[in-house]
Amino acid sequence: MTANGTTFDASFEDNSSAKAFAELLKGGPLTLSLHDYGNFEKVGPLGTSLPTNDEQITTQPGDVILYQGNQITVYYDTNTWSFTRLAHIDGATREDLLAAFGQGDVDVTFSLR
Repeated sequence: MTANGTTFDASFEDNSSAKAFAELLKGGPLTLSLHDYGNFEKVGPLGTSLPTNDEQITTQPGDVILYQGNQITVYYDTNTWSFTRLAHIDGATREDLLAAFGQGDVDVTFSLR
């Protein structure tokens, strides 16, 4: 995943939603426009729907979440809700994420290695 020139590695969760997202990325990189919401996440439309595996969780900085089956959210702080976790950014702190994602809207490119 790349935002504002900073690239992060992420590890996929073991669920059908994450597998469907990985399949989508096999078609090539996907750039999404994400915007701030609630001072704890960046969220934007995926442009398609994926299967959900919602469960009540508390997010951590670096969680990549599928929201309502058709939105991608990257968390830089915590939030508790019924979500589907797709992946977690490896080794990134809240400060790392805030520095890379900045304030306001940001284009984030998701890709497979």
